[in-house]
Amino acid sequence: MSSLQLRRADDRERTRTAWLDSAHSFSFGAAYDPDNLHFGLLLVSNEDVVAAGAGFDTHPHRDMEIVTWVISGALVHQDSQGNNGLIYPGLAQRMTAGTGILHSEKNDGSVPAHFVQMWVSPDEVGVSPGYEQLEVAEWLASGELVPVASGLARHRGDTGIRISQRDAGLSVARLVDGGRVKLPSAPYLHVFVAHGTLTLAGVDRPALEMPAQEVLERSVLQAGDALRITDGGGVSLRAIGSAEVLVWEMHSKLK
Repeated sequence: MSSLQLRRADDRERTRTAWLDSAHSFSFGAAYDPDNLHFGLLLVSNEDVVAAGAGFDTHPHRDMEIVTWVISGALVHQDSQGNNGLIYPGLAQRMTAGTGILHSEKNDGSVPAHFVQMWVSPDEVGVSPGYEQLEVAEWLASGELVPVASGLARHRGDTGIRISQRDAGLSVARLVDGGRVKLPSAPYLHVFVAHGTLTLAGVDRPALEMPAQEVLERSVLQAGDALRITDGGGVSLRAIGSAEVLVWEMHSKLK
């Protein structure tokens, strides 16, 4: 039987500094909750807003697949492997930390940079570090769920970039008013609303056996809200106005 857990945007722990507002979907840094460490293979999903002219100085990562998706503004990436690039809305970016990598992310623009950074456990530890970015905005214009960073076999040869985790893939949909997408069937789905408002349909009957007002409240998703769906199938989302949604499909979990 499938289960659904809704985590509202305002229920997330936050880290705030003079230049950063970071909302954590899972335990991160000092915002530690032993009951909220990860979901499926996803360990980190941070929604960050970085002030103009500020950013993350050079820091290390190891044995992690790190995917960054920009909602608005732009980030400048530089790393110890000699990679550098500007990350902006509609561009998929992946960094494989592997045996170890140093990188920085700076907002050199005149407006805040708003983005989601997600960390996924890799298939193997100790691999060579790597970096890839790809423009996917043209495919997103379809209004469908578009694979943007995936290791799933069924996504190979599709749009997007490759991550070193064969049991996970990130898809993104940009929806116009009334646009609708059906979520994939998977043991674990993490659905994050990047912006806009969405309604939820097709939830299993047991999840709907509650007062009508509670059903309504749980069926409307706003920016920053996230769903964790276990053994889900047949669930769909419909946009009220324009919206963007990020969907991690995962077929295993951390041991």
